[in-house]
Amino acid sequence: QVQLVESGGGLVQPGGSLRLACEVSGFSVSDADNIMSWFRLAPGAPAGAEREFVAGIRGAGGGTPNYRNSVRGRFTISRDNVKNTVYLDMNSLVTDDTAVYYCKARSPQEVYWGRGTQVTVSS
Repeated sequence: QVQLVESGGGLVQPGGSLRLACEVSGFSVSDADNIMSWFRLAPGAPAGAEREFVAGIRGAGGGTPNYRNSVRGRFTISRDNVKNTVYLDMNSLVTDDTAVYYCKARSPQEVYWGRGTQVTVSS
């Protein structure tokens, strides 16, 4: 059974930092065919709104990570193959980063989501 458990969210002031973690079981974050990503959904989003892509990283040998333009240079995605965990380091946070952040695992056959962790950027 595949499980993705996010942690590390919380309340932070503008300009602050947070590190999110996604602990994965039943799915290899380092497999060359797999992709791990972070998505987010802002508060007040209409029902049925799609989560927006934040950052993604491929398994072993998969090249450089991808980021949405608004977070490039501030956020860094990484993975720990031993712990089978993916991280999102978020720096210089702004109020528009406030959202529930979700971890996503994708293989050529399946897609899995975590339940999310709340990030609130406010003074």
